[in-house]
Amino acid sequence: MNLLKAAASVSAMTLLSRISGFVRDVLIAVTFGAGALTDAFFVAFRIPNLLRRLVAEGAFAQAFVPVLGEYRARQGEPATRALADRVLGMLGFWLVVITAVGVVAAPLLVYLVGSGLARDAGTFDLTVTMLRICFPYILFISLVAFAAGILNTYGSYKAPAFAPVLLNVALIAAIVWLAPRMQQPIVALAWGVFAGGLAQLFFLAPFLRRFGMFPRPRWDPKDEGVIRILKLMGPAALGVSVAQVSLIINTSIATNLAQGSVSWLYYADRLMEFPSALLGVALGTVILPSLVRHHQQDDPGAYSRVLDWGLRVTLLLAAPAAVALGLLAVPLVSTLFWHSDGAFTRNDVIMTRHALIAYAVGLAGIVLVKVLAPGFYARQNIRTPVKIAIATLVVTQLLNVAFVPWLGHAGLALAIALGGCFNAGWLWFFMARARAWRPEPGWSAFLLKLAVALYLMGGAIWFAMGREASWFEITAGARAAKLALVILAGGTAYFAALGIMGFRLRDFTRQT
Repeated sequence: MNLLKAAASVSAMTLLSRISGFVRDVLIAVTFGAGALTDAFFVAFRIPNLLRRLVAEGAFAQAFVPVLGEYRARQGEPATRALADRVLGMLGFWLVVITAVGVVAAPLLVYLVGSGLARDAGTFDLTVTMLRICFPYILFISLVAFAAGILNTYGSYKAPAFAPVLLNVALIAAIVWLAPRMQQPIVALAWGVFAGGLAQLFFLAPFLRRFGMFPRPRWDPKDEGVIRILKLMGPAALGVSVAQVSLIINTSIATNLAQGSVSWLYYADRLMEFPSALLGVALGTVILPSLVRHHQQDDPGAYSRVLDWGLRVTLLLAAPAAVALGLLAVPLVSTLFWHSDGAFTRNDVIMTRHALIAYAVGLAGIVLVKVLAPGFYARQNIRTPVKIAIATLVVTQLLNVAFVPWLGHAGLALAIALGGCFNAGWLWFFMARARAWRPEPGWSAFLLKLAVALYLMGGAIWFAMGREASWFEITAGARAAKLALVILAGGTAYFAALGIMGFRLRDFTRQT
């Protein structure tokens, strides 16, 4: 399998998801702006999203995919199907319990995550209502992650990467069709989340049937494979929960800052996650099964080469994305979210700009974590990333203490960004110390050429962009056209410089 081609296919599907996500966010910004109502929705949606990252994309995925891949490689298809059945039985039971508890305990959860919302009883009650509607999303999306883990193990990446588009479509439909028909229009977004999670689950079912892996839940908590997954999930859950605790703390802090802070951080985060998802999710998705296979085959050379390839591709693409986000903060935010007759104001553009620049500082580190962490998971070593995650939590909160009084909501974003760099740096160090990654020749020249290309790209963007204030003086269509030209100028300068210095696409293809 060509890893670059597989990653490109996942990125293409993720691109569709992010484009539809931007359409969704533009509609939210234009329709609802950045204030108490949107803060309420974003807090309500963040809670099941945090649990999704913990249960679905976090601890469960990190434990499930390596064990499932090992079963397929060593025990064959019948044993693999039996394991999937038993895992579904366990996962389904606990997801129903978690969902029921979450719906009942919604007021407590809202207070824990968004304590500042309690200052206004109406906003607090609205958040609780939307959380109760959104909470079954954790059930649906965790089962989606279970299905995606199976499909990725079998080399099918496109369908799981496309599935999030359905969430965005559901939210867009909720804004356009449902919101005008509701007494409290913002609640339509919560119903869009509910419908989007359910749609993704039904979408992936036929793909499981195609591989003969449509599971039938069986309750067998004493099964050897289930026990192994549970044992791996323990430290993984601790590691992922550490990151989620950091997000909960940051959300709680944001609700106690200026009204709109949660929304400004959300919109900036959405822009930052565009390259993060296209690169980190795609590379992490295709690398993990490959690393698992090489580890099971006891081929440390191939294992190291795949990881080295992932690190170089990440820096090659994430570094220019970070520079571009920082320089183009106002053009991006004003073009996507600001309209003279919309609810998203010029002040909202500036406040979102501050957060986006802060996030851009750590974009490369955040993406590198998504590439480096699978290197540990593939070896079923989850303890090392957990220890680093705990240290990252401490560092991030210390940075919050230093930055928030000075920078406000942007200080929260900067703390997350620097925490991501800290996390990536230590993962890289321990991977190299364990000799699991041995650098291929040419790293010094690679980094030097990369720095030169980034410098030239930054200059081209800065010259083509002009004054930030000028972006408020032209029409929406002119902003979009100008932004496209500026991005084209920066991209041309970057890749032309790389080409002149000897970089070729074929140098970054890898068969595995």
